[in-house]
Amino acid sequence: MAVETTNQRKLMVQIATSTLLCDCKVLVQLITERKQTLSFFEFQGFAFVARATLGESWKTGFLFKPDGETQKQRNLETLPTGSRLKTRLPFSMKRKQTKVGSRTLTVSNLDKVFYPATGFTKRQVMDYYTRVADALLPHLRNRPLTLKRYPEGVNGEFFYEKQCPAFRPQWIKVASVWSEHRNRSISFCLINDLASLVWVTNLADLELHTSLARSQNTERPTMMVFDLDPGPGTDVLDCAQVGIWLRDVLAQLDLKAFPKTSGSKGLQLYVPLNTAVTFDQTKAFAHAVASVVAEAHSDKALTKMAKKLRDQKVFIDWSQNDHHKTTVCVYSLRAREQPSVSTPMTWKEVEQGLKAQDAKRFFFSPEDVLKRVKKNGDLFEPVLTLKQKLRKEFTMNAAVKA
Repeated sequence: MAVETTNQRKLMVQIATSTLLCDCKVLVQLITERKQTLSFFEFQGFAFVARATLGESWKTGFLFKPDGETQKQRNLETLPTGSRLKTRLPFSMKRKQTKVGSRTLTVSNLDKVFYPATGFTKRQVMDYYTRVADALLPHLRNRPLTLKRYPEGVNGEFFYEKQCPAFRPQWIKVASVWSEHRNRSISFCLINDLASLVWVTNLADLELHTSLARSQNTERPTMMVFDLDPGPGTDVLDCAQVGIWLRDVLAQLDLKAFPKTSGSKGLQLYVPLNTAVTFDQTKAFAHAVASVVAEAHSDKALTKMAKKLRDQKVFIDWSQNDHHKTTVCVYSLRAREQPSVSTPMTWKEVEQGLKAQDAKRFFFSPEDVLKRVKKNGDLFEPVLTLKQKLRKEFTMNAAVKA
């Protein structure tokens, strides 16, 4: 792994040098030659560096559509002849240093608009994450983080990045997690302090997606999650009703659940465990609980993922309880048209919103969240500390059903 990391760092230096010199020929050669040996998201990252600096003279080979639903392949376009291209360098011209605790960081393009519909800038994104850090950081600490980066803002193309960038500062901590799919370890970023949070925000990592396990034991989840996704003809109010049904079933099993908005379209329930348990157990248990609700309310909820079945129903996604999956972290921004936040709620708020049939009560802006944290503290704090156990007999039954 040490050799691989060294080679990655050398490659990044070469790419950065050729980018700053606007040496298109060398840049294309470096990236395309290494495309087959780089992971998909490493290639995406390098390609975006090139695209951001060289503008329309460079097109990446594989990009996501802005809505994130499908993947679109594009052919590399012919670059200008000659080894030099005269163009502006947006990164280098708009950089500044800032002090965060004992760390000195370089940040860039702070006035860049990330949410065009509202004019919300990168500076405001960084300001929000800095101000909410006291509540957010305990939920990030020691959890492998998957970056979801939006270099051109929410209306532009984005890419996921599991491998912590090779150009990271030495003080950014990482966790090595084995990937069966890639047959190698991936070094995930760990965001354990404010300086690390500011650094990753500067990379246009709008959304923070974390593992359900901590880096000390990546096979032991500390919580169980239900992700409620509204199908066509339903909305967050339907998710609220399904969430209440799930809460009541879990209560019969002596388990407390804590709701939060997804920050997107739905609602999520977190069941803190903080005891010895495996992903196989939580996944089977969640599937069984979801099935109880779906069978009792078959006209309103389902547990099967097929989109053709989800009309007028809420999909209870129990499959997120897996070691190779992540969920959006509480207090994370979401890349919607307007800046919204995955926000913890009380069950009273959920019930009141449902009773009033007011979907707006489930939308929270960054400023809303900061006011809530100041008034109520961290409503999700019990998820970090509350110890609960899955009933063994129910776990065994769940395993059989799964």
